[in-house]
Amino acid sequence: MLKGLILPLIVSSLIAAVGSLDLSLSRKIGGRGIAFYMATTFLAIILGIILAVSIQPGKNSETGEAEEKDTEPTTVQDTLLDLVRTMFPPNLIQATLQRFRTQLTLPEGEFPNSTLPLEEYDMNDKWEEGTNIMGLVVFSIALGIALAGMGPRGKPLLAVFQSLSEATMVLTTWVIWISPVGVMFLIAAEILRIEDFATVIKSLGLYFGTVLAGLAIHGLIVLPGIFFLLTRKIPFRYTGNMMPAIVMAFGSGSSTATLPITMKCLEESNGVDPRVSRFLLPIGATINMDGTALYEAVAAIFIAQLVGISLPIGKIIAISVTATAASIGAAGIPQAGLVTMVMVLNTVGLPGEYISYIVPIDWLLDRFRTAINVLGDSYGAGIINHMCREELQKMPPISLEEGKELLANESLNSVHVVPNETSPKRGSADQENKGFETE
Repeated sequence: MLKGLILPLIVSSLIAAVGSLDLSLSRKIGGRGIAFYMATTFLAIILGIILAVSIQPGKNSETGEAEEKDTEPTTVQDTLLDLVRTMFPPNLIQATLQRFRTQLTLPEGEFPNSTLPLEEYDMNDKWEEGTNIMGLVVFSIALGIALAGMGPRGKPLLAVFQSLSEATMVLTTWVIWISPVGVMFLIAAEILRIEDFATVIKSLGLYFGTVLAGLAIHGLIVLPGIFFLLTRKIPFRYTGNMMPAIVMAFGSGSSTATLPITMKCLEESNGVDPRVSRFLLPIGATINMDGTALYEAVAAIFIAQLVGISLPIGKIIAISVTATAASIGAAGIPQAGLVTMVMVLNTVGLPGEYISYIVPIDWLLDRFRTAINVLGDSYGAGIINHMCREELQKMPPISLEEGKELLANESLNSVHVVPNETSPKRGSADQENKGFETE
């Protein structure tokens, strides 16, 4: 149900938020938000690399039987260029159903186990199922900026999107009432798919613990510490108010599907201005993947240790840069990190097939890292809301009721009514009526 609300929520909330802000303030909020997201992503990668190099989970783990997983080769350049290409979809209707990806295939005559460099593979355009969130975000921001620049002429259309945003939040409130049942069944279904859970934990326990330790440090120390330093507010209450969104993120494994609940928790429980939350959260759900970035850094080093390959400092730096790009390019859907993980492995000279070693436990780690992704988005919105509070206070908040009143006043002002000099005054009419009664 929540997935069905993603499309109207992202489009309407972004347009309503950007359209109601001053253009200079929109640039300030967007610039600070993206800077925060990039900084926390890089901190998460550094933390993951430090833990993986220190603990060395791959040297003390049993490989066990690898689970086969179909993987496709990819490069850093293709991932970044695909990200740029998806920002400008050729068809908005198609963007709601499909997203573009560059597919690399072996040239004719080459065998599947060929050692041909990826640069010599054939490049093909591939449209795969799934919503192009990045393209819709860019379009919504552009339309919101256009409506803000139009002034009074753009307010009728802006009021439509404000009304749609409010209606979508009402629907979200209804869905929240049944979300605990849905989360329970989602987790139960994943557990039942595992034949022997104890064996999986035994073979990948140290890797699992390393990733969890990194996520815990980032989510419970790094992010709250940044929040406290920049806002001087206690972060634990803020985190507690976000628990419904965190639980939903854990259950669904999708930061995009959790957007409606995340917005509701931020606005109603933590007092974040809707113009900030509805502007930054769709962007954060698309490009801010702290948990995914940390996981990919640890996983790449773990697999290298597992197969006995040493990683010099140059390759570790390459992992940090590639993991940053991969986390930005990862879709906000369950287990999307596995797709971009292939790119990280290829960067350090490891074949994508090695990803099969971590597949058995990935579904559970995906839940934890998605929860951290949502928490990072939430802290970012709270920090930017605090930093821009003075500018926001100077602007009157535009709610749905105020938008209706504003439209009504403009409609009345657009009709040129002749002043009351030619019509009887209210006082004289009352006096005439009073005189008629006394007579």
